[in-house]
Amino acid sequence: MTNLTYNMIFEPRTYRNSFSKERFQSFVITYKDSDLWVGIDHSSFKEEMAEFALKKLTGIRDELEAYIAVDPFFKKSLKPCPVQETAPQMARQMAAAAEKAGVGPMAAVAGMFSEIIGQALLENFTIGELVIENGGDIFLKLQNPLIMSIFAGESPLSGMVGLEITPEQTPMGICTSAGTVGPSMSFGKADAVMIACKETALADAFATGLGNLIKKPGDVEKVLKRTETFPAIIAAVLICEDQIGIRGEFEMKLLS
Repeated sequence: MTNLTYNMIFEPRTYRNSFSKERFQSFVITYKDSDLWVGIDHSSFKEEMAEFALKKLTGIRDELEAYIAVDPFFKKSLKPCPVQETAPQMARQMAAAAEKAGVGPMAAVAGMFSEIIGQALLENFTIGELVIENGGDIFLKLQNPLIMSIFAGESPLSGMVGLEITPEQTPMGICTSAGTVGPSMSFGKADAVMIACKETALADAFATGLGNLIKKPGDVEKVLKRTETFPAIIAAVLICEDQIGIRGEFEMKLLS
Protein backbone atom coordinates (compact mmCIF):
# COMPACT_ATOMS: atom_id res chain seq x y z
CA MET A 1 0.00 0.00 0.00
CA THR A 2 1.48 3.31 -1.05
CA ASN A 3 1.11 6.48 0.97
CA LEU A 4 1.95 9.96 -0.17
CA THR A 5 2.30 13.19 1.73
CA TYR A 6 1.50 16.26 -0.34
CA ASN A 7 2.16 19.75 0.94
CA MET A 8 -0.08 22.44 -0.52
CA ILE A 9 2.38 25.31 -0.93
CA PHE A 10 0.86 28.00 -3.11
CA GLU A 11 3.83 29.94 -4.51
CA PRO A 12 6.27 29.03 -5.86
CA ARG A 13 4.90 25.76 -7.24
CA THR A 14 7.63 23.57 -5.75
CA TYR A 15 4.98 21.57 -3.85
CA ARG A 16 4.38 19.62 -7.06
CA ASN A 17 7.73 17.93 -6.49
CA SER A 18 6.31 16.33 -3.34
CA PHE A 19 4.24 13.92 -5.40
CA SER A 20 6.03 10.58 -5.65
CA LYS A 21 7.49 10.06 -9.12
CA GLU A 22 7.27 6.33 -8.44
CA ARG A 23 3.52 6.66 -8.06
CA PHE A 24 2.66 9.29 -10.68
CA GLN A 25 3.70 10.13 -14.20
CA SER A 26 3.05 13.85 -14.47
CA PHE A 27 2.75 16.71 -16.91
CA VAL A 28 1.79 20.37 -16.71
CA ILE A 29 -0.70 22.07 -19.00
CA THR A 30 -0.73 25.84 -19.36
CA TYR A 31 -2.96 28.21 -21.27
CA LYS A 32 -2.89 31.97 -20.66
CA ASP A 33 -2.54 32.20 -16.87
CA SER A 34 -4.03 28.76 -16.19
CA ASP A 35 -1.41 26.29 -14.95
CA LEU A 36 -2.48 22.77 -13.98
CA TRP A 37 -0.39 19.83 -12.75
CA VAL A 38 -1.69 16.41 -13.80
CA GLY A 39 -0.50 13.18 -12.20
CA ILE A 40 -1.51 9.73 -13.48
CA ASP A 41 -0.42 6.30 -12.30
CA HIS A 42 2.30 4.84 -14.52
CA SER A 43 0.32 1.81 -15.69
CA SER A 44 -2.50 4.03 -16.97
CA PHE A 45 -0.43 6.85 -18.46
CA LYS A 46 -0.55 7.49 -22.21
CA GLU A 47 1.34 10.22 -24.03
CA GLU A 48 -1.80 11.47 -25.75
CA MET A 49 -3.36 12.38 -22.39
CA ALA A 50 -1.33 15.59 -22.22
CA GLU A 51 -2.57 16.84 -25.57
CA PHE A 52 -6.12 15.83 -24.69
CA ALA A 53 -6.00 17.68 -21.36
CA LEU A 54 -4.51 20.81 -22.90
CA LYS A 55 -7.18 20.86 -25.61
CA LYS A 56 -9.84 20.54 -22.92
CA LEU A 57 -8.31 23.37 -20.87
CA THR A 58 -8.11 25.62 -23.92
CA GLY A 59 -11.73 24.91 -24.80
CA ILE A 60 -13.23 25.55 -21.38
CA ARG A 61 -11.11 28.64 -20.77
CA ASP A 62 -12.14 30.15 -24.10
CA GLU A 63 -15.78 29.22 -23.48
CA LEU A 64 -15.83 30.88 -20.07
CA GLU A 65 -14.09 34.02 -21.33
CA ALA A 66 -16.60 34.28 -24.17
CA TYR A 67 -19.42 34.18 -21.65
CA ILE A 68 -17.74 36.76 -19.40
CA ALA A 69 -17.45 39.07 -22.40
CA VAL A 70 -21.25 39.26 -22.54
CA ASP A 71 -21.78 39.04 -18.77
CA PRO A 72 -18.83 40.88 -17.14
CA PHE A 73 -20.61 41.01 -13.77
CA PHE A 74 -20.11 37.24 -13.52
CA LYS A 75 -16.38 37.85 -13.17
CA LYS A 76 -16.56 40.99 -11.03
CA SER A 77 -19.15 39.93 -8.47
CA LEU A 78 -17.93 39.00 -4.99
CA LYS A 79 -21.40 37.74 -4.07
CA PRO A 80 -23.67 35.08 -5.60
CA CYS A 81 -25.25 36.28 -8.81
CA PRO A 82 -27.60 34.86 -11.44
CA VAL A 83 -26.37 33.79 -14.84
CA GLN A 84 -27.84 34.65 -18.20
CA GLU A 85 -29.79 32.17 -20.29
CA THR A 86 -26.81 31.82 -22.62
CA ALA A 87 -24.46 30.75 -19.80
CA PRO A 88 -22.49 27.55 -20.45
CA GLN A 89 -22.92 24.62 -18.08
CA MET A 90 -19.68 25.34 -16.20
CA ALA A 91 -20.80 28.90 -15.45
CA ARG A 92 -24.09 27.55 -14.12
CA GLN A 93 -22.24 25.08 -11.89
CA MET A 94 -19.92 27.81 -10.62
CA ALA A 95 -22.89 30.06 -9.88
CA ALA A 96 -24.67 27.24 -8.05
CA ALA A 97 -21.57 26.55 -5.94
CA ALA A 98 -21.19 30.25 -5.21
CA GLU A 99 -24.81 30.48 -4.10
CA LYS A 100 -24.31 27.71 -1.53
CA ALA A 101 -21.06 29.20 -0.22
CA GLY A 102 -22.06 32.86 -0.30
CA VAL A 103 -19.28 34.03 -2.61
CA GLY A 104 -18.86 35.28 -6.17
CA PRO A 105 -18.88 32.62 -8.91
CA MET A 106 -15.22 33.11 -9.84
CA ALA A 107 -14.31 31.74 -6.41
CA ALA A 108 -15.10 28.33 -7.89
CA VAL A 109 -13.20 28.65 -11.18
CA ALA A 110 -9.98 26.81 -10.30
CA GLY A 111 -11.85 23.88 -8.81
CA MET A 112 -14.24 23.87 -11.76
CA PHE A 113 -11.39 23.61 -14.26
CA SER A 114 -9.74 20.79 -12.28
CA GLU A 115 -13.00 18.89 -12.11
CA ILE A 116 -13.94 19.28 -15.77
CA ILE A 117 -10.52 18.17 -17.00
CA GLY A 118 -10.39 15.33 -14.49
CA GLN A 119 -13.80 13.98 -15.43
CA ALA A 120 -12.99 14.28 -19.13
CA LEU A 121 -9.80 12.24 -18.68
CA LEU A 122 -11.66 9.57 -16.71
CA GLU A 123 -14.39 9.37 -19.35
CA ASN A 124 -11.98 9.05 -22.27
CA PHE A 125 -9.17 6.92 -20.82
CA THR A 126 -8.87 4.00 -18.43
CA ILE A 127 -7.15 5.54 -15.41
CA GLY A 128 -6.43 3.99 -12.03
CA GLU A 129 -5.20 7.07 -10.19
CA LEU A 130 -5.52 10.70 -11.17
CA VAL A 131 -4.62 13.95 -9.42
CA ILE A 132 -5.19 17.37 -10.95
CA GLU A 133 -3.95 20.42 -9.07
CA ASN A 134 -4.84 23.97 -10.02
CA GLY A 135 -3.54 26.61 -7.62
CA GLY A 136 -4.11 24.45 -4.54
CA ASP A 137 -7.50 23.16 -5.75
CA ILE A 138 -7.43 19.43 -6.41
CA PHE A 139 -9.54 16.84 -8.19
CA LEU A 140 -8.47 13.31 -7.39
CA LYS A 141 -9.30 9.66 -7.96
CA LEU A 142 -7.29 7.10 -6.01
CA GLN A 143 -6.62 3.37 -5.76
CA ASN A 144 -4.50 3.62 -2.60
CA PRO A 145 -4.64 5.95 0.41
CA LEU A 146 -3.06 9.36 0.15
CA ILE A 147 -2.01 11.49 3.12
CA MET A 148 -2.39 15.20 2.53
CA SER A 149 -0.76 17.77 4.75
CA ILE A 150 -1.49 21.46 4.62
CA PHE A 151 1.03 24.25 4.28
CA ALA A 152 -0.26 27.09 6.41
CA GLY A 153 2.22 29.90 6.01
CA GLU A 154 3.86 31.04 9.25
CA SER A 155 1.51 29.05 11.47
CA PRO A 156 3.38 26.70 13.84
CA LEU A 157 0.88 24.04 12.74
CA SER A 158 1.95 24.22 9.11
CA GLY A 159 2.72 20.74 7.78
CA MET A 160 2.07 19.14 11.18
CA VAL A 161 -1.25 17.47 10.41
CA GLY A 162 -2.24 15.17 7.57
CA LEU A 163 -5.56 13.71 6.49
CA GLU A 164 -5.69 10.23 5.03
CA ILE A 165 -7.84 10.14 1.91
CA THR A 166 -9.08 6.64 1.09
CA PRO A 167 -9.92 5.43 -2.43
CA GLU A 168 -13.55 4.81 -1.53
CA GLN A 169 -14.06 8.55 -1.02
CA THR A 170 -12.91 9.43 -4.53
CA PRO A 171 -13.36 10.92 -7.06
CA MET A 172 -13.70 14.11 -5.10
CA GLY A 173 -12.35 17.63 -4.71
CA ILE A 174 -10.08 19.03 -2.00
CA CYS A 175 -9.50 22.78 -2.10
CA THR A 176 -7.54 25.20 0.05
CA SER A 177 -7.87 28.94 0.57
CA ALA A 178 -5.75 31.24 2.71
CA GLY A 179 -5.78 34.85 3.76
CA THR A 180 -2.06 34.93 4.54
CA VAL A 181 -0.56 32.72 1.81
CA GLY A 182 -0.79 32.72 -1.96
CA PRO A 183 -2.38 34.85 -4.69
CA SER A 184 -6.07 34.05 -4.23
CA MET A 185 -8.45 36.71 -2.96
CA SER A 186 -9.59 36.27 0.64
CA PHE A 187 -11.16 38.67 3.10
CA GLY A 188 -10.12 36.52 6.06
CA LYS A 189 -6.92 35.98 8.01
CA ALA A 190 -6.80 32.18 8.04
CA ASP A 191 -3.46 30.54 7.31
CA ALA A 192 -5.32 27.69 5.60
CA VAL A 193 -8.88 26.52 5.07
CA MET A 194 -9.12 23.12 3.42
CA ILE A 195 -12.51 21.81 2.34
CA ALA A 196 -13.39 18.46 0.78
CA CYS A 197 -16.56 17.87 -1.25
CA LYS A 198 -17.62 15.47 -3.97
CA GLU A 199 -17.76 18.47 -6.32
CA THR A 200 -14.43 20.25 -6.68
CA ALA A 201 -16.01 23.57 -7.66
CA LEU A 202 -18.14 23.46 -4.52
CA ALA A 203 -15.10 22.69 -2.34
CA ASP A 204 -13.35 25.67 -3.92
CA ALA A 205 -16.25 28.01 -3.23
CA PHE A 206 -16.66 26.82 0.36
CA ALA A 207 -12.93 27.16 1.05
CA THR A 208 -13.14 30.81 0.01
CA GLY A 209 -16.41 31.54 1.76
CA LEU A 210 -15.46 29.97 5.07
CA GLY A 211 -11.97 31.44 4.90
CA ASN A 212 -13.51 34.89 4.65
CA LEU A 213 -15.12 34.36 8.07
CA ILE A 214 -11.89 33.71 9.97
CA LYS A 215 -10.48 37.06 11.09
CA LYS A 216 -8.62 35.82 14.18
CA PRO A 217 -7.67 32.51 15.87
CA GLY A 218 -10.75 32.66 18.08
CA ASP A 219 -12.99 32.37 15.01
CA VAL A 220 -11.81 28.85 14.16
CA GLU A 221 -14.20 27.04 16.51
CA LYS A 222 -17.35 28.86 15.40
CA VAL A 223 -16.50 28.58 11.69
CA LEU A 224 -15.79 24.86 12.13
CA LYS A 225 -19.21 24.55 13.74
CA ARG A 226 -20.70 26.33 10.75
CA THR A 227 -19.29 23.69 8.38
CA GLU A 228 -21.63 21.18 10.04
CA THR A 229 -24.60 22.99 8.51
CA PHE A 230 -23.48 22.08 4.98
CA PRO A 231 -24.05 18.38 4.20
CA ALA A 232 -21.93 18.66 1.05
CA ILE A 233 -18.79 19.28 3.12
CA ILE A 234 -17.13 15.91 3.68
CA ALA A 235 -14.23 17.27 5.71
CA ALA A 236 -12.76 20.57 6.82
CA VAL A 237 -9.45 21.75 8.27
CA LEU A 238 -9.16 25.34 9.49
CA ILE A 239 -5.86 26.86 10.64
CA CYS A 240 -5.27 30.35 12.00
CA GLU A 241 -1.99 30.99 13.78
CA ASP A 242 -1.81 28.39 16.59
CA GLN A 243 -5.45 27.30 16.36
CA ILE A 244 -6.69 24.36 14.29
CA GLY A 245 -10.12 22.87 13.77
CA ILE A 246 -10.72 19.53 12.06
CA ARG A 247 -13.93 17.64 11.35
CA GLY A 248 -15.20 15.13 8.83
CA GLU A 249 -14.71 11.64 7.51
CA PHE A 250 -10.92 11.60 7.12
CA GLU A 251 -8.54 10.07 9.65
CA MET A 252 -6.11 12.61 11.05
CA LYS A 253 -2.38 11.84 10.96
CA LEU A 254 0.31 13.64 12.92
CA LEU A 255 3.29 14.30 10.68
CA SER A 256 6.88 14.61 11.83
